Amino acid sequence: MIPPALALDDVAFAWPGRGGFSLSCPAFQIAPGERVLLLGASGSGKSTLLSLVCGIVPATRGRVLVGGTDLGAMSAGGRDRFRAEEIGVIFQQFNLLPYAKVIDNILLPLRFAPHRRARAGGAIHEAARLCAELGLPEEVLSMPSGRLSVGQQQRVAVARALIGAPPLIVADEPTSALDAATQDHFLRLLFDRTDEAQSALLMVSHDERLAPRFDRVIRLADIVNTQRSAA
Repeated sequence: MIPPALALDDVAFAWPGRGGFSLSCPAFQIAPGERVLLLGASGSGKSTLLSLVCGIVPATRGRVLVGGTDLGAMSAGGRDRFRAEEIGVIFQQFNLLPYAKVIDNILLPLRFAPHRRARAGGAIHEAARLCAELGLPEEVLSMPSGRLSVGQQQRVAVARALIGAPPLIVADEPTSALDAATQDHFLRLLFDRTDEAQSALLMVSHDERLAPRFDRVIRLADIVNTQRSAA
């Protein structure tokens, strides 16, 4: 039986020294290859939930499983290595190295993930193929990422997340700075590439207009309980 791409089971977490902010999630799953949109307002716990999903912070209770692997059973270094291998992350601000070439930004996750590097095959060729499919001209590969437009940087961030076909892609508000036409084009590119890689996609956003494009839409408040005590 194939395990879920992501499963949270009786998860709880509390930030130390952050005004007592805590979060709990009784149950949540994403099937392999599924596209899920998680809707939540600013301050609703989206960033904390993503930190748990990506293994950046460990749950204080319960289990976070990615592809059946329990992140809580790993050390901090083990979670970092696992994230590099199994999770592609598209950050809201892209988090590209501005002075590094585009090709180096795309290949960066593979430096820490030998199995993902093996899945990519010829990594440079695969990076170029992803860029071409995302509508980036070949000459962009040798340019510093800081010289690119916002739209181009966004596509580079997608290529970096997708290279080596990680089974789970996590996207944090990746369309927040885009107009409607650019947003539509971006989503079509992202869905085409995740379908090709058979990767599950978890996108977090506050934008309800995105809902019809996804297999499933969940409101964060329906799966997560948050509490903030007085500082």
